[in-house]
Amino acid sequence: MKTETKRTLKIAVTGGKGGVGKSMVATSLAVELAERKKTMLVDADAECPNDHLLLSVEREKISDVYQAIPKWDFSKCVKCGRCALACKQEAIVFVKGRFPAFVKESCLGCMACQVACPWGAISADKKEIGTIYSGKNYGVNLVSGELKLGELASGEVVSEVRKRADELNKKAGAEVMVIDSSPGVGCPVIASLVGTDYIVAVTEPTPSALFDLKRVLYLAEHFKIERGIVINKCDLAESFLKEIEVFAEEKKIPIIGKIPYRKDFLESTIKQKPIKEINPNYKKLFCEIIDKIEVDRL
Repeated sequence: MKTETKRTLKIAVTGGKGGVGKSMVATSLAVELAERKKTMLVDADAECPNDHLLLSVEREKISDVYQAIPKWDFSKCVKCGRCALACKQEAIVFVKGRFPAFVKESCLGCMACQVACPWGAISADKKEIGTIYSGKNYGVNLVSGELKLGELASGEVVSEVRKRADELNKKAGAEVMVIDSSPGVGCPVIASLVGTDYIVAVTEPTPSALFDLKRVLYLAEHFKIERGIVINKCDLAESFLKEIEVFAEEKKIPIIGKIPYRKDFLESTIKQKPIKEINPNYKKLFCEIIDKIEVDRL
């Protein structure tokens, strides 16, 4: 009889605005979940991955990430300039009567230039745009993606780190995967959210954080993913906290956690330890968030 493989629950932690405590929440949830189930943490903030620092994980490189780029055969090139016209990133510079010049750092790998060339003068090459690492601490398996400095295609690195996390999980057998997304609402965030079962949207009681929260929750609604709100630094501004609560009630989105503004979290970051190692009282707070997500039901 064929044994059915149990599906891995995927929880994305996002928020829109940078600095609201998204990675702190993601790592704290992963550490608590690891006491209940096999857990994998995916750091999909490819431009500034910090989860390994928060959990003191010694990372090991497991692979590089590559992106397609064009390569010219100038023996076939007739200097028509069609490739430059097709390049929306202006990574191809054309001067009449000369061969096109290629600015590799600006290329996003769409290969529209290859399609536009009627002479077959352009083929596909590749360039390195990032690296994927893995490691483990506090019972949490970490897979981390890191964009190469100066590169633009962070969304491709996020897609690749998620793909590699799924591959590695065939051996690791994690029952829960926590995906820590980058700030914003662009391609890297979308690549972090698609295919997940639940979105934890982290915010703080400030106008900019609420504005960005609404944008990222629009994405959650678009992809029809169940979601809940965690308000970090909840006692920072009592009056604006009320505005978030009113918004959540109007949209029928549950507030699954409120985290106070305390120096314990700064100490946790500096010492590179989970918050419960600094103050065990926070264990209950994150356990309650997990219970409200209803991990077993999902």
